[in-house]
Amino acid sequence: MTKTLEVVGTQDQLPDSTSVVIIGGGIVGVTAALALAERNIPVVLVEKGQIGCEQSSRNLGWIRKTSRHLHDVPLAVAADKLWAEMPDRIGRDVGYKQAGIMFLSKTDAQISMQEDWLKSVESLSLDSRMLNAQEVDNLAPGGEGDWLGGLYTPSDGYAEPSIAAPAIAKAAVEKGTVIIQNCALRTLTKTDGKISGVVTEKGEIRCNQVLLAGGAWSRRFLGNLGVSLPTLPLICSVLRTKPMDGPTNIAVGGPDFSFRKHKDGGFIITQRGKLDAPLVLDHLLIGYRYLEQLRTQYSFLQVKIGSPFFKDLGLSRKWGPKGPSPFEKVRVNDPAPNEYLNQQALNNLSNAWPAFKNAEIEESWAGLIDVTPDSNPVIDKIKSIPGLTVATAFSGHGFGTGPAAGQLAADLISNVEPIIDPSPYRFDRL
Repeated sequence: MTKTLEVVGTQDQLPDSTSVVIIGGGIVGVTAALALAERNIPVVLVEKGQIGCEQSSRNLGWIRKTSRHLHDVPLAVAADKLWAEMPDRIGRDVGYKQAGIMFLSKTDAQISMQEDWLKSVESLSLDSRMLNAQEVDNLAPGGEGDWLGGLYTPSDGYAEPSIAAPAIAKAAVEKGTVIIQNCALRTLTKTDGKISGVVTEKGEIRCNQVLLAGGAWSRRFLGNLGVSLPTLPLICSVLRTKPMDGPTNIAVGGPDFSFRKHKDGGFIITQRGKLDAPLVLDHLLIGYRYLEQLRTQYSFLQVKIGSPFFKDLGLSRKWGPKGPSPFEKVRVNDPAPNEYLNQQALNNLSNAWPAFKNAEIEESWAGLIDVTPDSNPVIDKIKSIPGLTVATAFSGHGFGTGPAAGQLAADLISNVEPIIDPSPYRFDRL
């Protein structure tokens, strides 16, 4: 994980009871906890490792509406407002900057795809617009990338993943949430078919409702309950440079690199054109569900078999309340970064903006992304288990929509008017 992740101090004593138990201390879990606590609903959040220690602190920090599916844009728009309000709401900085995001194109085909997306969202009155080559150079001067143009959304931006989830968690605690770290939740208990509590490695908690916001672990947890959530893993490698002058504060995505300014003065960089796809048992079980995506979207995947396959086989898929569960065996999903891809990204970026030729790498890391067959998350109640709500499987873009996704999950649990129409995220579509 990034070494800049802030540590949250929490209690170790497990309460006997609460109204809602949240599983997972990522951006969605802590935001849902905050929203519920603000409504004076008792909440206990349990995290098997450390707050924000997996993908919520390992992503690029982008907060974007650009290039999202049409039905996913309302959640991103709602998230924009919540990110902007977050510092005042919680009394802490989350590194939010509405600096804009610009996606670059070198070919007519890429330009055409961007224009098609822009037409698809005309009804939403976004501030997105196409750029010509001169406008690209004006917004990010000093480049030598020979771009035809790009797609730019000034109201997009970014925040700092290493401080956002911890800051929100601290605010949730101040408003009454109980957070227990290094505490894996093993299973649920039921009375008359409905959730009546949970069993953790440290004991039981009585409750009426549970929110599963477990990221890439959600498929395994639900599978133990007889519920099939189709997700497969991808790994994104990232690097951060030492402080340096760069071409722009706008977040920029090229075909084979992306970059954005970091709060410490360096840049967050990744190889946008390639992701690692480690084969695991689930590829054999549900891989056929992804054939269409592989044909149309995922030609940039680097598929390989290796140690992740055997590590995955070594983790239980069935266990009971006495455990131990796989979440106790692996506290933190911590894949090694692909340094070859990181160096490739830096080289590609340096060719486009020579200012990066002298960049020095401060650190690198990788994060595991859980992807659904349609690349959209699930935020819904599970009908077969009354009292269970899930907000998971964000397919690599959960940080940006995290505050709105957590709010939506809290709305569903509270049975109030939801922040946006939740139907695009229903579980039964999968």
